Amino acid sequence: MSEVITIGEPLVCFASKDSDVSLVDAINFHKIMGGAELNVAIGVRRLGHSVEYISQVGADPFGDYVIKTILSHDVGTKYISKDPNNFTGHQLKQLVTKGDPDTFNYRKGSAASHLTSDVINKVDLDGVKVAHMSGIFPAISDIAEETFRTLLKRIVDKGILVTFDPNLRPSLWSSQEKMISTINELAASADIVLPGVEEGKILMGSDDPEKIADFYLKGERTKTVVVKIGAEGAYVKTKDGDSYTVKGFKVDKVVDTVGAGDGFALGVITALLEGKPMKDAVLRGNAVGALQVQTLGDNDGYPDKDGLKEFYAKEGVQE
Repeated sequence: MSEVITIGEPLVCFASKDSDVSLVDAINFHKIMGGAELNVAIGVRRLGHSVEYISQVGADPFGDYVIKTILSHDVGTKYISKDPNNFTGHQLKQLVTKGDPDTFNYRKGSAASHLTSDVINKVDLDGVKVAHMSGIFPAISDIAEETFRTLLKRIVDKGILVTFDPNLRPSLWSSQEKMISTINELAASADIVLPGVEEGKILMGSDDPEKIADFYLKGERTKTVVVKIGAEGAYVKTKDGDSYTVKGFKVDKVVDTVGAGDGFALGVITALLEGKPMKDAVLRGNAVGALQVQTLGDNDGYPDKDGLKEFYAKEGVQE
């Protein structure tokens, strides 16, 4: 089995080529593949670690495109099934020169939202060192939430390290109350929780990094909380009371913020797999996030090993 496992919904994304034009008026688009957990999987593999991705696509051209593209990134597809009765999720994405782009999703009733726990029971977890879990997949349907919980329980019972990114998508939840209660409950099963300050505001009522960390450190299994604080970097606090801030990297121009948080997560995961201390892991997370925001696409900025070394050399950083 692979070192890392994750579960999510891959999205076929039609990204606008028309800068700062609304999705209503945009005419030119190009097709790419997205999905937060899949972004992490691609980045983990790019940095030399094996990864398996669990999902379901439709028996349609989009589904074939997704599987073909995932294979091209050398990410494991053993647990991607095809659903002949439901479609592959897709998305429209605006091209912007400032701020976050508008998106519109076509995913309600998608194939991934019908992925059942039967698939999870067949997943081989032997050899898995890290499971990266996100708050997106349990939001897409009641079936997906049940499947997510089944996988999470199996992972926890096996003692595998769990990283959890809230990855809030309010439009996917039936209510904000349901989103908050479910995300916070799931986070308590993670060893490492990776919220952002803006997510903290919504999930526990504060944008103070230390208060956010203290809130999630109450989780029964949680040992470390890493709060993403944008360009400033990330704040870390552990169960034993250690706390520190790891500064971010200055970026000349932000091209697209999509995929930065996923880049942060994969940076942390891969560094920990290599036996590096948490401070170095968070530094790598900051580095991958900084590289990603300078490129278009959901994961085009994620580096390979040489690219990461070059970035560190340029920044005068010794990992």
